[in-house]
Amino acid sequence: MWPIRSPRMKVPASEITPRALFEQRRLLLSALALPATLSGRAAQARGAPLAATRSALPGALVMDKPTEYRDATNYNNYYEFGLDKDEPARQAQRLRTQPWTVQVDGECLKPQTFGLEELLKLAPMEERIYRLRCVEGWSMVIPWIGYSLAELLKKVEPTGKAKYVEFVTLADKAQMPGLSANVLDWPYREGLRLDEALHPLTLLSFGMYGEVLPKQNGAPLRLVVPWKYGFKSAKSLVRIRLTDKMPMTSWNAAAPREYGFFSNVNPQVDHPRWSQASERRIGEDGLFAKRRPTLMFNGYAEQVGQLYTGMDLRRWF
Repeated sequence: MWPIRSPRMKVPASEITPRALFEQRRLLLSALALPATLSGRAAQARGAPLAATRSALPGALVMDKPTEYRDATNYNNYYEFGLDKDEPARQAQRLRTQPWTVQVDGECLKPQTFGLEELLKLAPMEERIYRLRCVEGWSMVIPWIGYSLAELLKKVEPTGKAKYVEFVTLADKAQMPGLSANVLDWPYREGLRLDEALHPLTLLSFGMYGEVLPKQNGAPLRLVVPWKYGFKSAKSLVRIRLTDKMPMTSWNAAAPREYGFFSNVNPQVDHPRWSQASERRIGEDGLFAKRRPTLMFNGYAEQVGQLYTGMDLRRWF
């Protein structure tokens, strides 16, 4: 039972939920139809089922044990908030996630700018448990909440000229101290081929572990592409653009020898500085855990392998 506070009791500022986070949580809980008094993690802890539909898509629910929430939210690549893995959890708390809009335009018949509330109600939410493997050789298993990116793209009706999708993330120096590092040419940009973007496994995510996305994990919405390296999953999206030309991605522009456009998980093609043949699962017996073999397309070959039939994956890496 929650303690009842006296009206005269002074509540410490640290215990007051910021309004922006409260509003985002309210929207997501509404979209998930969760009980108003329970967050997703609290519901899980008490044995209550999540109201979000568990995806029936092949490959969307892996059998691997999910990474601990603490590890998944404190070991992050998010250079806008720092280069070290633990910096985003501290620095990203200054990010303002309300109000938030996403512009969807380019080669489409109905370009639109969507508010966060519109996006949350656009399609039924699903829980999907995906592997995420980073090019550096570490991996996690995370229960994401969202819906297929295709649900959003079909709303704007791509034209016959659309061949690629570009993703642009927030770049605000007032909120993101990492932008001063000049590691990349900001804003951060990613890209997919249209058929990759429309694949049902490509997820537009608003939450993880039954809760709204933590800021260090890409709040208020991010892209999750489970068969590609972790850096392919753009965070804090503000624009999605359909185009007839392959967009230049941030890492491809910064280091084309190391990062190609496709960024598929392929244990047969080494990164110039790392082997891709094995990986270390975060939270699994610490730094001395036995490395596990990396699976082709991160274990999603059956679902996505046909997208690359006939391609030389050593050339198109």
